[in-house]
Amino acid sequence: MRYFNLFSDILITKGVNRILISDLQRNYSELQSLELNNIIEDLKLNSIEEVFKLYDQESKQILQEYLDFLVEKEYGFITENSWDENFPPLPMEFSDASTISNMFVETADLVLSPQLAQSIENLGIRHMVIYCESKLSLMDFLRLEDTFNDSCLESIEIFSLYHEGVTDDFIKKLNEKCERIYSLIFHNCDKTPFEVTETFKFNLVFTSEYLKINSCGKIDFKYFETNMLKVLEAINHNSCLHKKIGIDINGNIKNCPAMCNSFGNLNTTTLEEAILHEDFKKYWNLTKAGIEICKDCEFRNICTDCRAFTEQTHKNHEGLDISRPLKCGYNPYTNEWAEWSTNPLKQKAIQNYSMQQLNYDA
Repeated sequence: MRYFNLFSDILITKGVNRILISDLQRNYSELQSLELNNIIEDLKLNSIEEVFKLYDQESKQILQEYLDFLVEKEYGFITENSWDENFPPLPMEFSDASTISNMFVETADLVLSPQLAQSIENLGIRHMVIYCESKLSLMDFLRLEDTFNDSCLESIEIFSLYHEGVTDDFIKKLNEKCERIYSLIFHNCDKTPFEVTETFKFNLVFTSEYLKINSCGKIDFKYFETNMLKVLEAINHNSCLHKKIGIDINGNIKNCPAMCNSFGNLNTTTLEEAILHEDFKKYWNLTKAGIEICKDCEFRNICTDCRAFTEQTHKNHEGLDISRPLKCGYNPYTNEWAEWSTNPLKQKAIQNYSMQQLNYDA
């Protein structure tokens, strides 16, 4: 007898009409048929020979093709006499030592107070996104780097307005001096100001779009990410708000700067005090499995989520908004993508959020 063994780091997410196979070691996902999922389930319980007996002669060829596919893609392997017991199921738990792992700051400049910097250190925040409305100088970036010298903060993503001072030499100096910036997006830029001829330590993007804080939250295939830690977090917690804290442009402390609920202001409240509010963590454990429509989607474990902008159609028994993200145009029941902003069923929510004039391509 021969037995097929699925590798532990292969995650299969079942949707309505198809499955998503995620290779969590190679950080890769691909779509396949429900028929393949049925075969994999049969192979978990029976030998290959026993599974072949379940199919008629015509279907045996298809079964063999699927089996060859699984082996060629290295999603699993075949053993003789019994299953290989050296590949137990992958633990699905997620843990993070930080009290808060991610921070999103909406600010007019990059001046961060010593008290805020200390709170970031106290909470163990490792990743920060900064949306800045001003045109940042080289000195602004260097001051930010100096603020977090020898801190726990590992990476910073910055959105900044483009200005003529952003030259090739400007970027090269940033690349030389700044260690924590991993992504730098200059927006409201008519065209790429210079030809990028070398590789920088950070991802550099120039876009003509004028990005606003309410431009975020769009669900798109290009934003999906197959990463073991992110997938495990999405299975157990909310993929956007878990262990996240936000500060809006007025200094209000929130789960996300684009959300309404505030848990204090930096002028009177520390981050450590804000997270003790009884409602601060209420969305942390809302997974895609608990969100309408998303729960039936094959992309749910590699997708982001947005509680700031939803379709505003459903709430659960705890009063949590479990409507799917407003800016999602995917239909898991037809497997088709459409422009979300023109969907007639979303127009009421779009009006409630005053998004009629929003640049939907952002």
